[in-house]
Amino acid sequence: MHIQESVSFNGAYAQIYTYQRGSVDEIHAMLHVCDATLPYSQQLDAIQQAYAALLNRCGSDALPVFKRYFLSDAANQASLLLSHEIDDPMGALSVIQQPPLDGTKIALWVYMLRGVKAQAVPGTQLFEARHGEYRHFWAGAYCNREADSQAQTTIIFNDYILELAAHDCTLSDNCVRTWFYVSDIDNRYAGMVRARNAVFETQGLTEKTHYIASTGIGGIGSDAKSYVHMDAYAVSGLKEGQMGYLYASDHLNRTSEYGVRFERGTTVDYGDRRQIFISGTASIDAGGQILHAGDIRQQAERTLENIESLLAEAEATFDDVAQMVVYLRDHADYAVVNQIISERFPDKPIVIVNAPVCRPGWLIEIECMAVRDADNPQFAPF
Repeated sequence: MHIQESVSFNGAYAQIYTYQRGSVDEIHAMLHVCDATLPYSQQLDAIQQAYAALLNRCGSDALPVFKRYFLSDAANQASLLLSHEIDDPMGALSVIQQPPLDGTKIALWVYMLRGVKAQAVPGTQLFEARHGEYRHFWAGAYCNREADSQAQTTIIFNDYILELAAHDCTLSDNCVRTWFYVSDIDNRYAGMVRARNAVFETQGLTEKTHYIASTGIGGIGSDAKSYVHMDAYAVSGLKEGQMGYLYASDHLNRTSEYGVRFERGTTVDYGDRRQIFISGTASIDAGGQILHAGDIRQQAERTLENIESLLAEAEATFDDVAQMVVYLRDHADYAVVNQIISERFPDKPIVIVNAPVCRPGWLIEIECMAVRDADNPQFAPF
């Protein structure tokens, strides 16, 4: 079963989605500041106090495995945030400049698991949550200072592949989801795509096998010379047939048809549940053409329709969605999109941020994670 609620803290509030089944609970929380007029340091304090209160509320057995901070001005804000985070041993950490469009300077998505053992993997970007046969590896903020976005992406993948290999994992067999944040995406996205395509070729990821669920979106890290940042999620212990791929071909085309390589959605089946990872999704048709050019309301509705079709292919609905990130190219579209989202999904963990989408004609992109009950006796429970 799942519980969806909104909880107020002193100066902040959290939208919380808790999935309970078997011996492991999944908890997604999106934390927001209440007062957008506060200076950044006070907004950061409000978020971190709310985060501490959330941990206390969820109990000591609820362990954070991944945290992503959304900032309005990373160059000026990240150092203070990181100085607060340096002593926190829990959870892979991602920090990205994607301004929350409610007017605040910071928001936080945290993913927690109850009923697992968790630890940082020394000398790597990986954070491990272990339960039964599975090791879940979350990672945040891979980056470097190579000359351009293509070279940076190549090094990012090389580093990640080596870290996975140290735990008997491969990109093709174990990586479930990636996120790429690209500064000046209109000019640098192509370099990231070229590097990803080349790496996938060497790793046996092709149109005839499969790709990886992914979001490639505008975003800036704390280091202006790092043009590309990657977050990732992989699972060790999966058997053949546990991962599946979503196409919704009546609504969407294959990404390889326009030169990029990622899956529209990926599922992972466990003995007790199915997890669903929906990639960044926009307003397109089954031929890959942009629908409703220039109309944010209709693009938002079509984007949600496309996601709904992907979820349906996984035998899920929006009720099963545990968290959602909405990306808007133009901050002026916030009022329209916020009305649509808040009316349709009250209390669901959602953040709406300003982030250029990889094609200028796309005004909006949405990604989400979902989980639903399943009984798969051939696989061990989550």
